[in-house]
Amino acid sequence: MKLIFVYNADSGLISGLFDIGHKIISPGTYSCGLCQLTFDTFAEKQAWRAFRESAGTEMEFLHRDEFEKKYGLKFEYPVILRQEAEIEILLSKKEIDGFAQLDDLIEKIRECLK
Repeated sequence: MKLIFVYNADSGLISGLFDIGHKIISPGTYSCGLCQLTFDTFAEKQAWRAFRESAGTEMEFLHRDEFEKKYGLKFEYPVILRQEAEIEILLSKKEIDGFAQLDDLIEKIRECLK
């Protein structure tokens, strides 16, 4: 099984700079709950990195444009997908946006991996 994490942001330098600016100026209206949970303004959160590295599950991280190009699928973003024979939603945008903190996300992913 592989988990695919798709951020509600496009790839590229300009998109990245726009996202950083949005997080700084108006974090309450930033549209990627997955980004907010797993990254500080400029870097990945240490607790998230530690979880990723210790989870023992293959994980792929993509921006929405990269995901759609690679897989030819579209979802409401952000989304966490499970890929076995098929790709299916593990955690939807609504679920991700409902997490108050990173620990909640990590706990839910651990539950889903059992």
